[in-house]
Amino acid sequence: MKAQALHGHLDALLLAVLEGGALHGYAIIEALRARSDGNLDLPTGTIYPALRRLERAGHVVSTWSTVNGRERRTYQLTDAGHRALAGERAGWREFSSTVGRFLDPGTSPAAPA
Repeated sequence: MKAQALHGHLDALLLAVLEGGALHGYAIIEALRARSDGNLDLPTGTIYPALRRLERAGHVVSTWSTVNGRERRTYQLTDAGHRALAGERAGWREFSSTVGRFLDPGTSPAAPA
């Protein structure tokens, strides 16, 4: 799946991945890949700018740590990030329910004649 197909949803996906606890950048990419059965194999050039955007918005904080002798930036949700994720989930449910009325056969009422 291409990054462009996720337009408008990447931030929510990153927040959801971080809901389970702090992760460094590559672990976030691996979590996206694993939870999507390999469908979300996004490059660092897509993920890191989004993480910086979320940090500027106050939804995540980052700290530097040493993992296996390597310096890594670790990201964690803030309280504002948890609230943003709740809002993203509510918006997603409404969006998918509305679009599903058109794209899922048999779930929409018949059009007027």
